Amino acid sequence: MTDALALTRALTAVDTVGHAETAALEVVAPLLREAGFRLEVFEHEPGRGTLVAEWETGHDVPPLCLSGHVDTVPLGGAPWQRDPFAGETDGDRVYGRGVSDMKAGVAAIVTAAVAVARSRPRRSGLRLVLTAAEETGSQGARFVADRLGPSGPLVITEPTANVAFHGHKGALWLEAHASGVTAHGSMPHLGDNAVVKLAAAVTRLAEYRFGVEPHPVMGPPTLNVGTFAGGLNTNSVPDRAVATVDVRTVAGQDHAALLAELASVAGVEVRPLIDLPPVWTDPGDEWAASAAEIVRDVTGAGGEVATATYFTDASVLTPALGGVPTLICGPGQPEQAHVTDEWCSITRLAESVEILKRICAAWCGI
Repeated sequence: MTDALALTRALTAVDTVGHAETAALEVVAPLLREAGFRLEVFEHEPGRGTLVAEWETGHDVPPLCLSGHVDTVPLGGAPWQRDPFAGETDGDRVYGRGVSDMKAGVAAIVTAAVAVARSRPRRSGLRLVLTAAEETGSQGARFVADRLGPSGPLVITEPTANVAFHGHKGALWLEAHASGVTAHGSMPHLGDNAVVKLAAAVTRLAEYRFGVEPHPVMGPPTLNVGTFAGGLNTNSVPDRAVATVDVRTVAGQDHAALLAELASVAGVEVRPLIDLPPVWTDPGDEWAASAAEIVRDVTGAGGEVATATYFTDASVLTPALGGVPTLICGPGQPEQAHVTDEWCSITRLAESVEILKRICAAWCGI
């Protein structure tokens, strides 16, 4: 029987800070292969693999899809009190980089899937998509998206403390450029100041009003100017400046139309860095409602509808799978993502395995 905590610790021991996801997938691959899954690994860069595992049952109903990423963010500059790659435990906590975001979630997926695959389904099978490079824009999910066949609903085990999230805002990250003409700083009239141009442009963007109603759960869309750089020395007119802008969108907004409008408002060159649409599943959807009820039954939590503040691979996978109903629900603590001495509750991990087993059993007909 697969031990979710031991599997979390084994995954944590593999340093996947922007590399080596294939090595982490080698930890789970033997368990899935032994359970009867057909496995394929697709590398978008050498060593950076995304695993697609199919439990094919011969039924016509498309499989339930479970997904999580195995890459992590860097450790940060502050010293850790715990070894970030040891998976140390202390009371109800397991520590390490990525345990909440989201190697415990991946371990829960694999543990539940292996357990379910011991049964004889009457209705459908399972598909696991364990991705690389989610943290930098879902490159792994993008690389396999067009290789995935018809699918049932999607569950992503990003950190939610086992609360069922019905989606998340979209992320449209932009880079704005302004060009000018350099000249001596004592004769600015001979130049064309790119910093001044771009400062005016980002001020217009900061004052932009979206003209859409706040989403009843996600809230309003937002725009934040995150970085600004220009010029090389004080005594020259700068001929180049660049800024980055973080736009978070809500369900119903079209990114292509919004990008065109923001470029017009800015009046300078604007190009997308990350373009991940929002994800939203109506709580009244039959499958989503039944899955959320399973979550509440296992955790004893209330029924308030919520969405994530962060983006996930659902931005890529949900549309690629045909706009399937999607829930985000995993054992990690949302506020532990990316922090020093990151931890995940061992109790939440066990709950997550039970939640996933029940959701899988209900879909597969077990």
